[in-house]
Amino acid sequence: MKVKTVKKGDIILIAAAFITAAILFLCLNTFSGSRGDYVQIEVGGETAEMLPLDADTLYDIKTENGITNTLEISNGKAKMIYADCPDKICVNHKSISKNGEAIICLPNKVVVTVISDNEEIDGVAE
Repeated sequence: MKVKTVKKGDIILIAAAFITAAILFLCLNTFSGSRGDYVQIEVGGETAEMLPLDADTLYDIKTENGITNTLEISNGKAKMIYADCPDKICVNHKSISKNGEAIICLPNKVVVTVISDNEEIDGVAE
């Protein structure tokens, strides 16, 4: 039985692929999407509040069951800092600031979406 060995060229090829993937990942995350202007808070499918991203604030989100989430806006980013749902997926979500990003709390039926004043239209939509 033949044993295959990894050669120097194989290692260089794999390293180049990883470096290329890392550069593409950084470029896409850095340069994609425009900064949003507001966060739209929906509870049960209806808009409850629109808050500007440029004003630091804490906002308690109350549902019809009295369940509360707390949204923090600071430094132009929105983050769910408290939720009394069992899974806490929304609390562990990263901060959002780019147009179209959202934090969703399914058990509490809360959706927080970043919205921009000037919507960009892509080539397909034109």
